[in-house]
Amino acid sequence: MPTLARYGETTLPTLVLLHGFLGTKADWLPLMPKLSQHFHCVCLDLAGHGDNQPSLPAPEMEDGFSFCVQDIIARLDRLNIRQFHLYGYSLGGRIALHLAKAYPQRLLSLLLESCHPGLNDPQEKTARSKNDAHWAERLLKLSSRDFLHLWYQQTVFAQMSQSCRESTIAMRACMLDKHPKQALKEVYLATSLARQASMWDVPAMLSCECHFFAGSQDSKFHTLAQEWQLHSPILVHCILGAGHNIHQSTPAKLVATLLALLAPEPPITAT
Repeated sequence: MPTLARYGETTLPTLVLLHGFLGTKADWLPLMPKLSQHFHCVCLDLAGHGDNQPSLPAPEMEDGFSFCVQDIIARLDRLNIRQFHLYGYSLGGRIALHLAKAYPQRLLSLLLESCHPGLNDPQEKTARSKNDAHWAERLLKLSSRDFLHLWYQQTVFAQMSQSCRESTIAMRACMLDKHPKQALKEVYLATSLARQASMWDVPAMLSCECHFFAGSQDSKFHTLAQEWQLHSPILVHCILGAGHNIHQSTPAKLVATLLALLAPEPPITAT
């Protein structure tokens, strides 16, 4: 099965999109009708997600972020894609930050949705590590539906409507049941926020623009984005009416914002 999907003419600027934990390349489908008119969109399954089910020996996952970055770069190299706009949501955003740090020359812009640049407090890291270990155990022991019902009860998803929550659970459960969950569990633990190095200074290392998209109803990440903006050259965009998952809750508003930022102006014709 393909581990990526492509939309739009290959002659257009490339936009690479990275989904969040439990997501797949199909998460971006609602955005494709508009975005693919302006970009060659490459939607990837992250390692352990969707149809990207690699064999993951424990030593390879010692540095989960590096593993994921190299997995992405290898697939883009096979497509002969050298430079691209990079968009990442949540886990995908954190992986995007690591890719930007390792391959800054390949980015045309860095676009981050609701992602964390890293914990600085050792006590917070310890608490997060314990919490993630608990979730990893649940992932393997519970049925997909039971796990997802618990997952989407977390505070960060509080703004998700009941109908959206139920449809998301149904869709995610179907995908989770297609593959063994061990690889997903390994990737989840290896890319834990508790194991992530600080990425707070990455925007300052880049020669391209860095944008952060936060939902107006996601107070945690909206506050985090504003704090980050005080210390780094990162441009924050508040998407009204959106929660944590902006591309799911308000896709039209997000696309309009992206196109205003990135799409070239239409040529002016002589009159």
